[in-house]
Amino acid sequence: MTTLPAAARAATHRPGRLRVGVIGAGRVGAVLGAALRYAGHDVVGVSASSRASRRRADALLPEVPVARPDEIAPNVDLLLLAVPDDVLPGLVRGLAASDALSAGGFVVHTSGRYGVDVLEPATKRGSLPLALHPVMTFTGTAVDLDRLRGVCFGVTAPDVLRPAAETLVLEMGGEPVWIAEAVRPLYHAALSYGANHLVTLVASAMDLLRASGVGDPQRLLGPLLSAALDNALRYGDRGLTGPVPRGDAGTLAVHRAVISAIDPQIAGVYTTLARLAADRALASGLLDPQDGERLLDVLGSDHIGDATEEDQ
Repeated sequence: MTTLPAAARAATHRPGRLRVGVIGAGRVGAVLGAALRYAGHDVVGVSASSRASRRRADALLPEVPVARPDEIAPNVDLLLLAVPDDVLPGLVRGLAASDALSAGGFVVHTSGRYGVDVLEPATKRGSLPLALHPVMTFTGTAVDLDRLRGVCFGVTAPDVLRPAAETLVLEMGGEPVWIAEAVRPLYHAALSYGANHLVTLVASAMDLLRASGVGDPQRLLGPLLSAALDNALRYGDRGLTGPVPRGDAGTLAVHRAVISAIDPQIAGVYTTLARLAADRALASGLLDPQDGERLLDVLGSDHIGDATEEDQ
C-alpha cells in the first residue's frame, strides 16, 4: 500500500495547517493565494516585482511580507508558482539549483500548458509536484474569489498526490478535472482557442457595428451572444443559426464584400470561420449537401468583390 508523504497527508486531512508562499502576485497568483488564505492556510510570503503586482498583494494578501522567491521558498509547505508559461521552466530550475526548495513540500504551478514534468528539477529535490490550472479569466481583484466557486481546475498530479490535489482545489471553491500529462498542451490549446479568440471575435464584431453607425454595440450583441453561447454549450453544432445552416450563399458573399471594405483581416477570419461552420453543418446534417456546395464555392473564392444586385 502506497503511503502519502507527510505534507500530502496534512493537505488531505487537516485544514488550515500549510504555510503557503506565492511566487507571482499577478491576477491569478494573488487571487489563489487569497483563496488558500480564506480556506485557513497561512500565506507567509509573496513575490511582487511590479507596482501592479504590489497593489494586488496589498489588496488581496494584506500584511503578507513581500520577498524574493528564493527567500520565500525555504520557509513554506506549499509553494505556489503563478508565473507566465515561458517563465515557469527557468524559475523551477533556478529554485532547484539554489537549494531553496524544502524537501517534502508541495510545489504547485497554475499553468494550463504544463503538467508536472516541468517541475522535475523540484521533484528531484524531494518536492511534491502538482499542476492546478483554474479554468477562468481573472481580473486580479476580490471579485474573482466569488467567481472561483464551482470553477473547474485542470489537475495533473502523481497518483499518490491526487487526494491532496483534490482537497486543495475543493478548498479554493473549485472542482478538479483530471488531465493526463501528455495532453496538457491540447487541453490548454482548446481553452485558449475558445476563450481568447472569443474576446477577439466579439471585439471585432463591435468594431463592425460601430462602423455601421451603432453607438452602443454591446446592447445588440449582449443578448444575442449570450443566447448563442448557451445554445452552443447545450446543443453543440445543432445550436448553429444564421446564413450557413440556411444555405444563404448570397448573404455570405455580401458579408465578405462589406466586411472587406472595412477591414480585410476581419473578412479573412469571417471566411475561415464560415468555411469551418459549413463543414460542421454538413457533417451534422444541418446543411443540405447541394446548398453546402454553393456555400463552399462562395467561401472558397479568393476574390472578395462587390456583391451583385441578385446577391443583395
